[in-house]
Amino acid sequence: MSINLSQKIYVAGHRGMVGSAIVRTLKEKGYENIVTRTHAELDLTNQAAVQAFFELEKPDQVYLAAAKVGGIYANNTFPAEFIYQNLMMESNVVHQAFVAGVKKFLFLGSSCIYPKLAPQPMAEDALLTGLLESTNEPYAVAKIAGIKLCESYNRQYGATHGIDYRSVMPTNLYGPGDNYHPENSHVIPALIRRFHEAKESKLPTVTIWGTGTPRREFLYVDDMAAASVFVMDLEKSIYDQQTAPMCSHINVGYGADVTIAELAQAVCAAVGYQGNIDFDPTKPDGTPRKWMDSSRLNRLGWNPLVNLSDGLQSAYQEFLQRPTK
Repeated sequence: MSINLSQKIYVAGHRGMVGSAIVRTLKEKGYENIVTRTHAELDLTNQAAVQAFFELEKPDQVYLAAAKVGGIYANNTFPAEFIYQNLMMESNVVHQAFVAGVKKFLFLGSSCIYPKLAPQPMAEDALLTGLLESTNEPYAVAKIAGIKLCESYNRQYGATHGIDYRSVMPTNLYGPGDNYHPENSHVIPALIRRFHEAKESKLPTVTIWGTGTPRREFLYVDDMAAASVFVMDLEKSIYDQQTAPMCSHINVGYGADVTIAELAQAVCAAVGYQGNIDFDPTKPDGTPRKWMDSSRLNRLGWNPLVNLSDGLQSAYQEFLQRPTK
């Protein structure tokens, strides 16, 4: 397939973990005309501002990696902000991209779109087959709406306007650009910080919530970025063979999961912590398993390159280079 490396590409959310990885991947592939805006420069919840941006820039492609994100506490405390801001960003960017004549669009969702009790591994057709996890339901509903926005514009305008709007759903991501906040971070950055601080303080033991038995899947963020560009650049006929008009999203996972205990040991090794790891079974475990079925993407010809051990080493080295907080 012939790819035009000079086409103008807008990456929304370029300062986030995924967005910055997409920019890196595009540049590595030779794309030169990449457009970005900070939140201060462009508020994606502002319809008039988004309209003015697209009228000015008229990009050829859009990657929508911008989102309001947070952990369980933030989702529970600010549900109105999570559903409103994400719905507004998606609606404004998808619609104004269409109005401005954007032909290719990639929306980035989340594995939380699937029902809480979805069969494992979670396949794309599990969407809308059951109740969502209550703690992040507003965020999940907004992400589902983003998928359906892309599908609806395809169904109504695909044939007449030649648009091709696609969606990818990543599993748990980690790597450069991650959030290491002591209260709001996800499991890998939280463990990296805790083991690092324990190593620095020479603590004999690190205690982790739960039994260590739940299983989770993790994907290095640069692999996610590579998959995103891969899906965006696929020939439409090939993409259409593996998707359906009303089930067009594609899972992006590593293909295997680990227990939290195994993850803790792997992070411990990456950080070089020499102490003991204890588990507190009086604390909640959460969902027993969350594992994505990525066979659709694998059939299209993509597989991840970075294993968990190497990815954790890279993540820890990036953590060490961050300013002390």
